[in-house]
Formats: sequence, structure tokens, C-alpha cells
Amino acid sequence: MSVETDTGRLKNEVDEPGWEVDPDDEWGVAVITTVGRQLKLRREAAGMRAAEFGTAVGYGEDMVYKIEGGKRIPRQEYLDRADEVLDAGGLLSAAWEDVKKVRYPKKVRELGTLEAKAVEIALYECHIIPGLLQTREHARAVIGAAQPPYSPDDVERMVAARLARQSVFERSPAPALSFVLEEGPLRRPIGGTMVWREQLERLLEVGRLHNVVLQLMPMHCDTHSGLDGRIELLKFPDGTAVGRSDGAFNSRPIAEPRHLRILELRYGTIRAQALSPGESLAFIEQLLGET
Repeated sequence: MSVETDTGRLKNEVDEPGWEVDPDDEWGVAVITTVGRQLKLRREAAGMRAAEFGTAVGYGEDMVYKIEGGKRIPRQEYLDRADEVLDAGGLLSAAWEDVKKVRYPKKVRELGTLEAKAVEIALYECHIIPGLLQTREHARAVIGAAQPPYSPDDVERMVAARLARQSVFERSPAPALSFVLEEGPLRRPIGGTMVWREQLERLLEVGRLHNVVLQLMPMHCDTHSGLDGRIELLKFPDGTAVGRSDGAFNSRPIAEPRHLRILELRYGTIRAQALSPGESLAFIEQLLGET
């Protein structure tokens, strides 16, 4: 295994955007601090200096110190290579299961945990294409356009977190997924023509999955019950559910049956007003042909 990058340099901090530790994430800080301490103890027990170890794993000395000091999140390849160099018998590689979760912002981890448990996910999104449906480049363009702008590290962390949630499509048994999208965001070429085309192709791909119902709310619709904003409903195997809406309950997660019925009524009405799944896919195909 090469210890250098394609450009012949050891990987250093600037090569690794999006891997800083969020100081406000107590659990994340604890995980990375513990893993860093274990790496340092094993390195010292092996009699290796930081520079020597860095060369062996393919990273710069400064990065080694940052990871061991709990200041940077190690990549999976770093842990795997460290496991080999330090003969840790798989213990360092196994730390990746916890480490990979730390990279994602706390709020996104919590949302991802709920989505991973849900047997039904229903989502109406009015201003953007939902994160569960975004391609990497579309997500990067959307997040990168925020004002005030995020740092490059934050952009990469948020993109990675958004894509990690899409593992919901790989679950078995597959959850029932329902999406209602607005026509406007689908016509907006965020990121440029190629990124836009790739995003439309992704929508067609997902919309054809057996467990997905994807519908489009056309701009010419003269009756629209979703003007209050985004609606999300998650239902779980034990019969419980949680929902949130931009226009109701101040976007707070709600679980009371009487409040959930309001969101279910609104979502059901929006679905009835939208194009059918078949009409929606045909509409997206038409948009793709116009690009």
C-alpha cells in the first residue's frame, strides 16, 4: 500500500476537508478523544515517533498529532492502516463504526437514527429537493450557496451527513417512502446543467423503486394545501410516529396522535392535489429532455 498521495506528498490537514471535531458535540468529542488516545498509546508502545508513524500510514506528522489529540476525525483508511502498522488485530479498524458517526452533525445523526428505524417515511418539500433525494454535487451546491457561507470543512461534513442518510434506500426490509416535490425546485439548475441533469436522473431512478412513491406538485395547480411549508412524517414498527411541519407546531417534533392526525390530513390532501406517480415521472423525463 502506498504511503503517499497521487501527487507524491504525505496527506496533511488541507487534504482532508470536513473532518474537524464539533466542540459542542460532547459524545463526538468523547469518541474522537478516546480513539486518539488509543492510537497514541499503541504508537508509543510500538516505539514509533509521530513522524515515523505518519510516514508509515501515509499522513503528515501534524495530522498524526491532531488525530491523537482528538482535534481531527480519522478517516477509515487511516484507522485501517494504523491497525496494520501497529498490529492491533482489528481493534483500531473496528473503531470506525463509532468514528464515522461523529463526522455528521448531531442534529443530522438524530434525524438519521429516526429515519433508520422508520417503516414509513412521508415527506413534502416545498423549496428544495429533499436531502434524501439529492446527489452529492447537488447537495454540495445547495449547501455551498448558503449565506452567510459555511466553511469548506462544514460544507463537506454536511454533504457527507446528507448522503449518509440515504442508506435508508439500502435497508431490508425496505421502508415505504413517499415524496411530494414542487415543480419549481426541479426547474432550477442548481450547480449548473450537468449537476441539474444528474439530479433529475437520480429522481427518476428513485421514483421507479418498488417501495417509493414520488409525486410532483405542478406550478399550475390552483388549489394547494402545502403553502405553510415542509411536512415530514415518520412511522415506526411499534405503531408510534413522529412528525414535524414548518407551518404547524413551530417545526417542533410532535408525537401526540391528535397533532399527527393534522399533519397526516395535510399530507394526504397535498398528495391528492399533486400529479400521480406515473404523471410525475413523465413530467421529470420531459424536464430532463429540455436540459
